[in-house]
Amino acid sequence: MDPDAPFPPYAFVPQGPWPHPTGSPRGHAFGRAHEVPDPVGAGDWKRSGAYLRGVALFNAGYYWEAHEAWEGLWHAEGRRGATAVLLKALIKLAAAGVKVRQGQPAGVVTHAGRAAALIDAVREQVGDRWLGLVLEEWAATARRIAADPPRDPRPGAAVCRVFDVVLEPT
Repeated sequence: MDPDAPFPPYAFVPQGPWPHPTGSPRGHAFGRAHEVPDPVGAGDWKRSGAYLRGVALFNAGYYWEAHEAWEGLWHAEGRRGATAVLLKALIKLAAAGVKVRQGQPAGVVTHAGRAAALIDAVREQVGDRWLGLVLEEWAATARRIAADPPRDPRPGAAVCRVFDVVLEPT
């Protein structure tokens, strides 16, 4: 997966005006072969195109698409272990972004709260850094989002960043 590939023409939001990306013939990813990524490798995350593509999509406001990129990696990791748990947390944070776009604050609270708990669980296992992220900062960010869910600043826009943070793995 190319992290620098062009972004789709819209960010999918269920019950929104855009077609399902893979389920509709008008979807932005319809008919594309589903790539099965290699596991990310905690110490080698900089070489994981799928991980970095998820980061790029998330930062640009493509929350459903980021969720999809990271979910493939979560499966590749066997859905167990610190890397898989952190990927699941990122998936939950992306799902919170989708819920913001849907105007469902209760869903934002649920998903962001779960993301914080998962990040805390990874911190207990591995320390404060994993996949290039400072875990304490991201757990705090997820808790802040859960405590005060943002509103979509541009309802109906094809793409919209709803979080005031950017994932910057280093």
